[in-house]
Amino acid sequence: MRKTKRFHVEGSNSLWQLYHTISFWKALRNVVVIELARYVPFFQWKLWLYRKILGMKIGDYTAFAFKVTPDLLFPELISIGENTIIGYNTTILTHEYLIDEYRLGEVKLGNNVLIGANTTILPGVSIGDGAKVSAATLVHRDVPAGAFVGGNPMTVISLPQQETTKRDS
Repeated sequence: MRKTKRFHVEGSNSLWQLYHTISFWKALRNVVVIELARYVPFFQWKLWLYRKILGMKIGDYTAFAFKVTPDLLFPELISIGENTIIGYNTTILTHEYLIDEYRLGEVKLGNNVLIGANTTILPGVSIGDGAKVSAATLVHRDVPAGAFVGGNPMTVISLPQQETTKRDS
């Protein structure tokens, strides 16, 4: 189950009420910074833009590949550990606007996580340390540490091997 907060709206659909939930200027700033960072070829520059301007929490040596799109409206709800790779054209969402409500949820990626190209990560999801997500996966629920997942809908392909202890007889 994804961990999101729900906010009910009255009247027109929630997306038409976008600027009741976020200021136009914040949205504009985020779009400009994210579009710039999607094309910047230097990882350190991307990390600086994401950390200092957008307020994302990102560990050292994390790499955002070309055209990765963090959430345009609430990027500050994204936390990523150290030494993680996020593949080409991946989208990380922390919001979803529906007809009569909108939802917000933090996205947390652990250390040493590998996200394959063209993956979409939905709001309220945690991905554990050392997990691997195959390309073109829709991550709609939490991923355990060390797991290998993939597909649409996402399924667990393998879990980490459990350490077995040898009993003396």
